[in-house]
Amino acid sequence: MMKIFAYGIREDEEPSLKKWEQANPDVEVGFTNNTLTADSARMAEGSDGVVTLQTSDYTREALEVLHNLGIKYISIRNVGFDNFNFQDLNDFGFTLTNVPVYSPNAIAEHAVLLMGRLLRRTPEFAQKIEDGNFTWAPTIGKEYREQTVGVIGTGHIGRVTMQILKGFGCKIIAYDVYHNPEIEKQGLYVDTLEELYKQADIITLHVPLFDSNKHMINDKAIEQMKDGVYIINCARGELIDTDALIKGLDSGKVAGAGLDVIDNENSVFGKKWSSIDNIPNEKIRNLAKRLNVIVTPHSAFYTETAIHNMITTSFDSNKSLIEGLKPDNIVNTNK
Repeated sequence: MMKIFAYGIREDEEPSLKKWEQANPDVEVGFTNNTLTADSARMAEGSDGVVTLQTSDYTREALEVLHNLGIKYISIRNVGFDNFNFQDLNDFGFTLTNVPVYSPNAIAEHAVLLMGRLLRRTPEFAQKIEDGNFTWAPTIGKEYREQTVGVIGTGHIGRVTMQILKGFGCKIIAYDVYHNPEIEKQGLYVDTLEELYKQADIITLHVPLFDSNKHMINDKAIEQMKDGVYIINCARGELIDTDALIKGLDSGKVAGAGLDVIDNENSVFGKKWSSIDNIPNEKIRNLAKRLNVIVTPHSAFYTETAIHNMITTSFDSNKSLIEGLKPDNIVNTNK
């Protein structure tokens, strides 16, 4: 009987995992809620493959332990693989799969909700009501249909975001290095990021993270944007230079931001703090205390549908690898 060991399994994932086990009686499944580290890697002894999910880095030491246990297959339960060093994976002969699409709607809906909450100034009204102030003026909002939204990245999530925004009557423009034929037909692409920055009232990011686009939203980019722009990030925190964003918010150039991800978020996200004032990351604390910034803890993906798909796809992929098959979602680690 083949055996798969899983890391970082949360309580909310267990029902989907049990369903997968029942549907695959030929696989023995072991799991832990610990992340994959050099110490916990030893728990996978006797396994043919591992399934994992974490936001912290996968260390060379942990991968070496798996390699020494004879394990060659790793399946992650999420899209992003930027916390792996591909050289390490190649040195130890690992094959890696991800879950390219688990629920584009989950993340797209979250991004659009962040926009709406900022446009209608929901955090400010919440503060007023907490203070016993039930007046509406002067906290005036804006309507979706008056906004030009610049969508950066037209993959699965970007395209669903565009569909939702069309329903609200927004004008949409898009930028992507690789043009989607359907979006191309609709004439929504602009030629440069600078052009998008100049036109957009709201900018929403839906691109993967590469070395080439780290801190793509920086001082220069923000200077090129319209005054009073809103910036939404439900992709990767490192796409935005936090110092540049804070400067933009301080000057009023940036009217607000909706952030499900933030650079260096692992110092704060996934932990409980007694208050915002006790958050150890000064920049995240700065952002979280602003009434024109909405911070959510990398939770855009977190729906029942997405969790089920993440479990099912990752375990299916790992089983296929063990059986000698080549699933479509193998990550190219030779880039």
